[in-house]
Amino acid sequence: MDMTFISGGQTGIDRGMLDACLDLDFPCGGWCPEERLAEDGPIDPKYPLEVLPGAGYPERTRENVIDSDGTIILYRQELTGGTRSSQKLARSRRKPYLLIDLESTEIDEAVERASDLIFGEGLWRINFSGPRASEWPEAHALAYQFTTELIHHVRGED
Repeated sequence: MDMTFISGGQTGIDRGMLDACLDLDFPCGGWCPEERLAEDGPIDPKYPLEVLPGAGYPERTRENVIDSDGTIILYRQELTGGTRSSQKLARSRRKPYLLIDLESTEIDEAVERASDLIFGEGLWRINFSGPRASEWPEAHALAYQFTTELIHHVRGED
């Protein structure tokens, strides 16, 4: 089985991760809301996401937590909105999760912590969660950098 990174396709953290995966030919996917809804309009079809019929953001978030082996939550300063919901869902479902404040954690350290979770827990399908671009303009770039380094690390290319 191939390792796969998933998200809901929202702007910010979700898309930064998906873009890194697409650029590095790494398996990715996830559930997105009905009509491929995101804050910037319909999610581009280039992202290999499955539409969850009748779903909005909360249902999509729940399904991605349920459909994964564990969740990596990238955030800054504090958990809010759907990011906080991801943590609560992972905890209530007894799924492993990792909180990484990318504003106060170096990328190398963040990658090492994520790798420890992935290999320590034997995760194959990893959900990524975090703020959307309107809440954190740097989220996409930081998630892209983090995911790129993580992919190299899990592939043994670093």
